[in-house]
Amino acid sequence: MIKRFMLIGLLFIFVVLLSCEKQSEDKGNIYASSDFWKDSYFHQTNVIIPESGDSTIQAKVDGKWQKFELQNFPERFIEWNIQRRVNTIERFRRKEMPELAGPHNGIVASYGFERKDSKLKLNNAVKGMGFLPKREKLSEIIKLLEDTNDAPFPEKLDHLASFYQNADSLFDLDKQVSLELYSTPEFETQTFLNQMTNPISTIVFLDIPCFKLKTIVRLLHPDDPNLTEYEKNVVKYVNLVHSYFHGKFSKQFIAVIYYVSEIYDNSPGRSNAMGRRIMP
Repeated sequence: MIKRFMLIGLLFIFVVLLSCEKQSEDKGNIYASSDFWKDSYFHQTNVIIPESGDSTIQAKVDGKWQKFELQNFPERFIEWNIQRRVNTIERFRRKEMPELAGPHNGIVASYGFERKDSKLKLNNAVKGMGFLPKREKLSEIIKLLEDTNDAPFPEKLDHLASFYQNADSLFDLDKQVSLELYSTPEFETQTFLNQMTNPISTIVFLDIPCFKLKTIVRLLHPDDPNLTEYEKNVVKYVNLVHSYFHGKFSKQFIAVIYYVSEIYDNSPGRSNAMGRRIMP
């Protein structure tokens, strides 16, 4: 029964997210419009991933190489994010439908590439978001996910809950990660084209409190031979944690790291919020 209920809930989320960005594919395959691909993979060249301990990231934004300060999440963001994720796990334990609001579904804005079917370079899409383990924790977490991938679903929920209970020591608190599920050499989403052209995005989470993140975006193709060992582990982790919850997939998807440079509190009706930046 719980598996059937979970399948219905996950299919509901999948259909909603699928419709957010793939709805226009049926109009014809006219969207393969860039030169980013080499054979079946791409390598993003306009972002340099910072070394461990660095407080800045370099990116070519609006055609100019620049440095951007990285910012750790403030305590109120972490408390909100973790509590909502733990609450979602408890909803699944009670066989209740998941909520669409909250920290999982980030609304991602991007701009930069004029696709063949539009004169406007702006885009907005809903993306599943999550935390990324620290570099020194990645291999350990990957092994745990691999070792328990076939465990009963309630046990997997226990492992996920333990991650959130140890968020401060486990996760990098200046990053979010996601997957680019649909882009291929034959079909490129507007988000993919924008982020490859101009590697910045704003993420807003629909909830109260409401937060906005301004980020530098790094896209990692699983077949890119130029990936570092760390980048390969990021791709493996993000795909693993996605399939850990949603079920196994026949391929690895493009991983996306959102490096957080600015954080805003968009909560309504509070004098220290309403779109004000949270300063470090």
